[in-house]
Amino acid sequence: MSIALHLTVNGRAVSANVDPRTLLVQLIRENLTLTGTHVGCDTAQCGACTVHLNGRAVKSCSMLALQAQGASITTIEGLSSGDGAMHPMQTAFRACHGLQCGFCTPGMVMSAVQLLADKPNASEQDIREGLEGNICRCTGYQNIVKSIQLCQSGKVSATA
Repeated sequence: MSIALHLTVNGRAVSANVDPRTLLVQLIRENLTLTGTHVGCDTAQCGACTVHLNGRAVKSCSMLALQAQGASITTIEGLSSGDGAMHPMQTAFRACHGLQCGFCTPGMVMSAVQLLADKPNASEQDIREGLEGNICRCTGYQNIVKSIQLCQSGKVSATA
């Protein structure tokens, strides 16, 4: 049995027939082939699958696709502008080497964008606490924090 699903993904109207058990992350990766959203733990603990749902960061491995009926989703691919320029947060991560293997990076970036939207004047402690739902097994977080601080300072802009 499949159910019709209608939503907006990265500004584009999307319709699909999905099995009621399909997770949002499966829809994004498998049906829409937007593979920047990663699957890390399948238990909503690592944050690699973080996307924005109606402007709020959510872990897409912990919700059914049908729960997003009528919603607006932004994935890591949707952060860049139409001309291919990276989002300032992506530019900051690149400038500060806020990644190593890169597996957690899409979820970190999506969470960081939400963090600064909620708390534009976040302290280092606020940033560290705001990233608690995201796991990086490579970096020790220092350059991730520096990346967010650089973006927050406004000294980085979108780049192609």
